[in-house]
Amino acid sequence: MARIELRNYKKAKSPLGTLMRLFRYFKHCRVILVCAVASILAYCGATIAASYCMRPLVNLLESSSLGMEETYAKYLALLIGLGTLYVLSVVTNYLLNRLMLECSTVIMRHLRTELFAKMQMLPVSYFDENTHGSLMSYFTNDIEATNELLQHSITQMMISVVSLVGIVAMMLVLSMKLFAIMVVLAALVIVAVRITTGISSRSYRAQQKHAAAVNGYIEEMIAGQRDIKVFTHENEVMENFEPINEALRAASTTATTATSVVGPILNNLSHIFYAITCAIGVLWLTGEGTGGVLITFLQYIRQFADRVSQISEQFNSIMLALAGAERIFDVLDRPPEVDEGKVRLKKSGSEYDWIPPEGGPIPLRGDVQFHHVDFSYVAGKPVLQDLSLYAHPGQKIAFVGSTGAGKTTITNLINRFYDIQAGQITYDGIDVRDIKKDDLRRSLGIVLQDTHLFTGTVMENIRYGRLDATDEDCIRAAKIANAHYFISHMPQGYDTVLVSDGANLSQGQRQLVAIARAAVSEAPVLILDEATSSVDTRTEKLIERGLDGLMRGRTVFVIAHRLSTVRNADAILVLENGKVIERGSHADLLEQKGKYYQLYTNMIELS
Repeated sequence: MARIELRNYKKAKSPLGTLMRLFRYFKHCRVILVCAVASILAYCGATIAASYCMRPLVNLLESSSLGMEETYAKYLALLIGLGTLYVLSVVTNYLLNRLMLECSTVIMRHLRTELFAKMQMLPVSYFDENTHGSLMSYFTNDIEATNELLQHSITQMMISVVSLVGIVAMMLVLSMKLFAIMVVLAALVIVAVRITTGISSRSYRAQQKHAAAVNGYIEEMIAGQRDIKVFTHENEVMENFEPINEALRAASTTATTATSVVGPILNNLSHIFYAITCAIGVLWLTGEGTGGVLITFLQYIRQFADRVSQISEQFNSIMLALAGAERIFDVLDRPPEVDEGKVRLKKSGSEYDWIPPEGGPIPLRGDVQFHHVDFSYVAGKPVLQDLSLYAHPGQKIAFVGSTGAGKTTITNLINRFYDIQAGQITYDGIDVRDIKKDDLRRSLGIVLQDTHLFTGTVMENIRYGRLDATDEDCIRAAKIANAHYFISHMPQGYDTVLVSDGANLSQGQRQLVAIARAAVSEAPVLILDEATSSVDTRTEKLIERGLDGLMRGRTVFVIAHRLSTVRNADAILVLENGKVIERGSHADLLEQKGKYYQLYTNMIELS
């Protein structure tokens, strides 16, 4: 896959700054944009010139110096020219819309790619802090709003701006006196636009934020419908939904109201100034051809008002799109996951070595140690306090303890999903912060409690653990995980397609596929986060026998709620309040008659 280049642009501080930053993406379709701008100029020139044709037409009808035949000839020529201009405006209007459509799709492709690539570079903490629905809103609401801006709003804005410039120029040519009236109209328009822009900009940012909250809540509740119905919490769900839904309604109403009042105001102003110009023009203009000048000027006033009205009508979509673009740019401006490691991992045959920037290779043995580690997800709320532990190469280390004791946190720190605030974690004597994150994580095989399977065949999901694994490697891994039997009895065997996170498998079968995925990775160190939590006792025994062969010679970290699954561990660590309160083998801990003894003899399943 080609590497995506993410540029560090200065964060926009205003809607105009966001718009200017968005314009930079037009570099991806320069040729198309140039053709579109040429079409816009031709379209605006044709419409302005068509209006100007009213002057010679009116003057021709008023003139008495020409004969009947000469008048009809010039009249016919003007009509033909006028028709040609209208045909040109129709053709160029189609071209500019088609070209801007093409340009917007190119830009949105790049923007989606850049946003998705940035998501891959963000730390796990970012995804832990945001709901799936909130994250998806960037690719739905915000992207679609931005697309609407690029495809329609900017096109109409360019047409309106170019037309206004041309109309003003023609007004100056026609009459300086009548143009003075337009200056007053322009001043009133600027005041109205500035007031509504400030209000709508803030309101649309709030609307996008509340829309993300609504989407996140809906996504979470839909995913949990089974639990909602089991516990009959439908009414509570609706009660919790109403406040965030009402916040979205209020923000949307404020934003729409602020921008929708501009159109009526500008329309009424245009009617007033149309009447004033007509009345004053009759008094001010004298001499031959004044009728053509006045009628043409009034035509330009009508076009001027229409263009300004079109600009005001675009405020809704423009402010909404800029709020969405600002949210997208906020993600793009987030600092990526920092990786200052320099030690690389190299595989030679079946052996792994750490390759530091200086010195010779260091064999990967799986010696993991925590030295006085302090860690907290939120400042002031420690999860681990002065934690020290060790796992010698080839040892099976089990963590037991109640919820919140820090079991999963320890595994998150080993693979550097999070970084510690104090202390040190070493891997074969190397500080994990000195190891490249990709290489560190490649040395770890992980089976999480919450299994995620991708859309694809069973074989492809197992191969996800090591993309260069052969079919034979995947089948061998499935046999180790005791998944081969049920896979081979599926309709298409290993070619059976899994969809919706493996919805066509039972929870236990999904766990077995995840274990096979870890097995095929051939990682020297394994992390099993309640890997057998979703299987029955018989299947659990089969998995344990398969894992025994997989774990031989590897360092293994096991998080377990069932005490029966950790009895054969080399060392069991009992955690409480982020500290190790007991360590030893199953027999040693029973002999100590401490916390583990109480848990075991009372047959308490930790949760």
